[in-house]
Amino acid sequence: MKILFIAGFGPIPNDLVPSKKLYSEDLEIRFNEYEGGYMHARKIEGCKGFAIWPLSLAAEDCFGTKTWPVNIPVPQSWLEFEVEDVKEASEEMKRKGYRLLLDSYKEPYGQIVSRFLSPEGILLGLVYTPWLREQGIDPP
Repeated sequence: MKILFIAGFGPIPNDLVPSKKLYSEDLEIRFNEYEGGYMHARKIEGCKGFAIWPLSLAAEDCFGTKTWPVNIPVPQSWLEFEVEDVKEASEEMKRKGYRLLLDSYKEPYGQIVSRFLSPEGILLGLVYTPWLREQGIDPP
């Protein structure tokens, strides 16, 4: 597996209000806000993307429901690694014993992603993000 760069990072709050206050108001980070409370900042130096990803949206992405399953630890943050080949990297992680919550799924906005939990409880993604790699592709 070859990791190309960190595609993004951010908290996964169960309660969006205090997180929005800290990052948007107190730290004065400018976000684009999307449906469901997802807030994304693309212009922070040193990171391709920083986003507040509400737990309900993370659950919906991984499991198709707005509720995180009680039998799986609740993540506190997310971290995505841009890899050369998502399918190959996913197969490698499965061979190493990791349980994928999402396997080489193409999101409606074009990103291909596999997700699993790290030992620390971080929701990790192995991703292909077209707008970070290809000129002329606009982000969602």
